[in-house]
Amino acid sequence: MRTLCVIVAVVFAALVAPTARAQQPGAVAAPEVLLDKMTGHWVLTGTIGRKPTTHDVDVDWILKREYIRLHEVSHEKDAAGEPEYEAWIHIVWDAKKAEYAVLWLDNTAPFTFGADGIGHAKPDGDRIPMLFRDPDGGGIHTTFSYDRTSDTWSWTIDNADKTGQLSSFARVTLTRKK
Repeated sequence: MRTLCVIVAVVFAALVAPTARAQQPGAVAAPEVLLDKMTGHWVLTGTIGRKPTTHDVDVDWILKREYIRLHEVSHEKDAAGEPEYEAWIHIVWDAKKAEYAVLWLDNTAPFTFGADGIGHAKPDGDRIPMLFRDPDGGGIHTTFSYDRTSDTWSWTIDNADKTGQLSSFARVTLTRKK
């Protein structure tokens, strides 16, 4: 009887331990799983700066699956025939701080970030709510939200003044390219 109890205890521990490890605060598994949902080829549609827009967004893992890399290119062209908007976005999971760090580089007018130049995002279920701070105390609030039912992402971008007052800048949806 004692041997049977030991066997049951060992089997139970083997089945429960991986689940418990994945649910620990700061565990890397959940953030990686959400980032996996972002990989692929997408079409972004919606409004940015009150103008309708369409972009292509390609997302992949780079550098031994340490970073997610997003390459976003607008269909709209500028006077020189170049994409009106292009961005390279890198997201990494910082297990020590239990948050995402985000580097967003684009071809818009220079934007001066705070001292560290990086956006930060604490995980929130299927949402990645990023905050990029300005030296003047304002900033940009950008949230990536994954919808598991439709396998789509929505992005919202709001500008914040130094008092914290938000103003809407972008509301877009990403759907997988077919």
